[in-house]
Amino acid sequence: MKRFNMVFTVVVLIFLYVPMIVLGVASFNDGKDIAVFEGFTLDNYADLFVDHTLVPLLINSVIIALLSSLIATLLGTMASMGIHAMGRRARSLSMGLTNIPLTNPEIVTGVSMGLLFAFVGTLLKTQNILGFTTLLIAHVTFNLPYVILSVMPKLTQMDPNLEEAALDLGCTPGQAFFKVVLHEIFPGVISGALMAFTMSLDDFVISYFVYGPSFMTLPVEIYTMVKKPLQPKIYALFTLLFIAILLVMCVMNLLQARDDKRGHALNNKRRRNA
Repeated sequence: MKRFNMVFTVVVLIFLYVPMIVLGVASFNDGKDIAVFEGFTLDNYADLFVDHTLVPLLINSVIIALLSSLIATLLGTMASMGIHAMGRRARSLSMGLTNIPLTNPEIVTGVSMGLLFAFVGTLLKTQNILGFTTLLIAHVTFNLPYVILSVMPKLTQMDPNLEEAALDLGCTPGQAFFKVVLHEIFPGVISGALMAFTMSLDDFVISYFVYGPSFMTLPVEIYTMVKKPLQPKIYALFTLLFIAILLVMCVMNLLQARDDKRGHALNNKRRRNA
């Protein structure tokens, strides 16, 4: 059974990562046909970094991802604190409502937000409402549930007596939060922020319905390019994005592993003291 599980896992990993490997090899191909490797070259990466269209759009995507992840992390952490302080039924209801956007199809979310912004534009009597602001609002909105789901388990695992002890020792509520609560839930906050950043960086479906001509992100532009034969520099761009997201996910896993190890050590210490 163990051998079957190992073989099955290897097959799944092959299906997941072989396309990425092919993409990476194509990014170093001297020819335009990915089926024929004509020679090794770095010209595709050089062409990418001097491109006057893709690089600014990549910067736009990074700006939106950074701002939306920071705002979503701040709001999501505050929301998690509020949900955690609720009663059992209210907490269950709130978490159920939080999970709905995760299961809702992205195209439904994108269309609904596009209609909402169009309605607001009608009220404000403007036809140019779509742009940077609408993109930022949309990205913050769909990132919030990921932050809440990352922070809530840390709040549940935290010993409630720690905050009370800090208050008894003279800390103000603000000091108790930053010195005790935030320290305990910090791994969840970082994991939520990294997850929000990766989700925002490569989002296309929702962005497609809320972007404007004044501010466009890279995934939207790439969608218009796939209607024609892709240039080799696009393969280089895809490879760099994949590596960046892979590194972020590795950092998330390392933080989670370190936090789990720390949690096990604390539990063992408490058991020995008990």
